[in-house]
Amino acid sequence: MKLRKIAQIGVAALLALSMTACGGGGAASSGGGGTAASGGGDASSGGSGSADGGDKITVNIWDNNQLAGIQQIADEWSKESGIAVQINVVDWDNYWTLLEAGASGGQMPDVFWMHSNTAQMYMENDLLLKLDDYIAKDDAIDLSNYYDGIVKLYSSNGSQYALPKDHDTIALLYNQKIFDQYGVETPTDDWSYENLRDAAAKITEASGGDVYGFAMNTSNNQDSWYNFIYAYGGQIVTDDHKGTTIGGPESKAGMEMARQVLEVSAPQSVVAETGTDSLFQSGKVAMIMQGSWMINAFYQAENHADYKWAMIPYGDKNGNGQCDDGERMSCYNGLGWAASAATKNPDACYSLISHFCDEAGQKKQAELGVTMGGMKGISDSFSSAFEGMDVSPFVRVETEGTLYFRPYTRNTTVWEDAIQQQGAFLDAWQNPTDPAIMSGACDAAQKIIEDAIANE
Repeated sequence: MKLRKIAQIGVAALLALSMTACGGGGAASSGGGGTAASGGGDASSGGSGSADGGDKITVNIWDNNQLAGIQQIADEWSKESGIAVQINVVDWDNYWTLLEAGASGGQMPDVFWMHSNTAQMYMENDLLLKLDDYIAKDDAIDLSNYYDGIVKLYSSNGSQYALPKDHDTIALLYNQKIFDQYGVETPTDDWSYENLRDAAAKITEASGGDVYGFAMNTSNNQDSWYNFIYAYGGQIVTDDHKGTTIGGPESKAGMEMARQVLEVSAPQSVVAETGTDSLFQSGKVAMIMQGSWMINAFYQAENHADYKWAMIPYGDKNGNGQCDDGERMSCYNGLGWAASAATKNPDACYSLISHFCDEAGQKKQAELGVTMGGMKGISDSFSSAFEGMDVSPFVRVETEGTLYFRPYTRNTTVWEDAIQQQGAFLDAWQNPTDPAIMSGACDAAQKIIEDAIANE
């Protein structure tokens, strides 16, 4: 279905459905972000700052935590090119509403972030600038140097429409003060999900319910339950993007462990009302899992000295008490730097994108603590970007664990939203005491995903 046709029936609603991580929706890989335009411009402006002779390019992003670093890198490019860069920070939901409005006949920003939930729709409808000819002439860009999953995500029908901006990983965040208060052993890199469950239960019980041992925002799948499924050998979407094993025994084993963790954690009603991040920062929760895109929020928090990171736990599939290959799984996603196909200055847009994505720009991004790079092997400096806080678990999981790319199909949001509704996982989220409900939810999700893929 073409985007120009979808616009007639409400494309904004389609594109905004269940944007979770890298992931989206609030604190997912969307990074939360600012709610107002920054960089001296109106967030709805765009398309072609080059209309005034090519001396301004508009850029839209959605994460205010990344603004300062990205602006610094952009300013370096401006000094060389003589073209100003106006960066607008737009909150996650409005970001896609504004972009869709531009795609449906208005003005799109010149350069902007693309996400796995929406990339196929924009690429297939010729709304993004094709980068093939530029890449072929650019000695600074070799696509083989980037994470393969991100490169493939932003390609369609043999053409490349965005360059990998970054990648992210997941780690376990805990409050050392709470663990000390209740005399519970603190997390280590050797923890399994069983260890996580047991520690969460001890804190919840010892506090008399005043503090929850763990909180999981089930709507943010990338930094929560997806990782349980993959740690136990299941797949939300198969590697060919044509099927799922979410109803299989491996996935059910992972979701059974997730159920056991949820049973001793903050109820989803509490999470929905307050949010995992707020619960953690207010001292009401001892542990959460979070993505690397959220480090800054906790690094700058009032009680950040109490906050520590450990590697994401592993799923002990064979019960041998140690982490074997394929048992510590961290979901990764990656944003792409894209340009509008209608920009009046495509050469300058690509030049800026290349500056963000070449080796120097990617290293600068990591050094400034913006995010880890989309280029492989250049993110070690990210570990030392946050003085006084050890964030190395995000980087070490790449060699001491296994990364898998965030599951997607052509219309990810269709099934991603549906499997979290009543009749599927919502029932299990709301009643985590019954294993049968969780198993049934996996079966329901299997059919939902299969039907959605068949209709793509």
